Amino acid sequence: MNALSVMPVVLCLLIIFVYFYPSECLDFKYHNNKELERVMRNFSVITKNIHTNLYSIGRSTNGLPLWVMEVSGSKTARSDLPNIKFVANIHGNEAVGRELLLHFMEYLRDNYGKDPSVSCLLDNSRIHLLPSLNPDGFSISTEGQCVGEHGRLNGVNGNMEDLNRNFPDYFHQDLNPRQPETEAVMAWMDKIPFVLSAGLHGGAMVANYPFDSEKVTKSTPEKFPSLTPDNDVFQHLARTYARNHPKMKIGLCEDDTKPQTPYFEDGITNGAAWYSFTGGMQDYNYFKKGCMEITLEISCCKYPLPQELKKLWEQNKQSLLSYSLEALKGVSGQIFDSSDERPIENANIEIIGRNMTFKSSQNGYFWRILLPGSYQLKVEAVGYYPKIVPFEVRDQTGINCPTNTKLLIFLINATTPMSAALQGSEPTGGSGVSCTPCVEGAYTE
Repeated sequence: MNALSVMPVVLCLLIIFVYFYPSECLDFKYHNNKELERVMRNFSVITKNIHTNLYSIGRSTNGLPLWVMEVSGSKTARSDLPNIKFVANIHGNEAVGRELLLHFMEYLRDNYGKDPSVSCLLDNSRIHLLPSLNPDGFSISTEGQCVGEHGRLNGVNGNMEDLNRNFPDYFHQDLNPRQPETEAVMAWMDKIPFVLSAGLHGGAMVANYPFDSEKVTKSTPEKFPSLTPDNDVFQHLARTYARNHPKMKIGLCEDDTKPQTPYFEDGITNGAAWYSFTGGMQDYNYFKKGCMEITLEISCCKYPLPQELKKLWEQNKQSLLSYSLEALKGVSGQIFDSSDERPIENANIEIIGRNMTFKSSQNGYFWRILLPGSYQLKVEAVGYYPKIVPFEVRDQTGINCPTNTKLLIFLINATTPMSAALQGSEPTGGSGVSCTPCVEGAYTE
């Protein structure tokens, strides 16, 4: 057999090797839907220093899988850790976010054990990255197209629905047909108690916080904010992202020469104050699932040329990390039955003075991002006497690895006579007040 006769075999083996062998180098290019899946699978195979979990939350209207990569420093399942999620490519023609999340995935892996902030984040949380919620729209979008709507929607030829107008709304009934992608996100949130989230978009440069919807639609051209009971937290989260972004914080687009129009002070805006709409994903996260989500507009050009991606990654890298660390602040804890110390699921929890409830998880855990200050937590559960617990949130300014206030709360069964309940029938040490710090992992799985 001569050299020429074996050449086709060698070339075939080389192609197979290049296509299937896991690579540690992620190029600054747009990965089509098959390539995106391959990158995520390869990442899961070659990553050994941190925990990874590749899973799909469902399929798009066209049947494409919606892939999520979970990363954490903890190799064992710990239900006491807060869950963070990032969702990109919600509008198919807004493509930068899908690539940024792939690079963020690799950045976390490569810097774990080297960068104290990355190590802190991964050791104390579980991060879920969904690079493309709308692979249908992306597949028909045009690289280099900065404006326009082509590819924005899902479905065959991108002719179905706007996925960021497709969720249940806080103020109004949403009549748009619910899409498979939307239902997949809602079911995802039913399974995992997310604490912090962000949706990555394109077409502007600003951190947008809830509400996007407003109670009464106004006919005047002047726009007014529609504020949540946690407006102080949302403004803080938006500013955290913007102030770590070299362009967003000063009102510029990714192109140094192009000013942002309109100008957003500090690089943030309330959604309705910019323009209002119903059915937005960030509003649903907050009012329905108790998850703090903001919308990140990260490039004035919706689908910039691939040579712009490295610059866009460098602009957003620190913002993504700093924003994620906010999930470690505020208050967290676990709720128990005082008689048998069984965790209580689906307890209604409210920070008094903030008219918005959230729930405890399957294992009785809860989390809430709050700014430093004094608070009271009200807990109610079916079959139990309600309880109010005062606590303090410490200032974490300048602390590289923030820690929140941890509470252990014991509810008294309503079958207990009131006199005994008033005297207290809790286990020793179970006062239900702040225990800062609690013993880490004492009640984890």
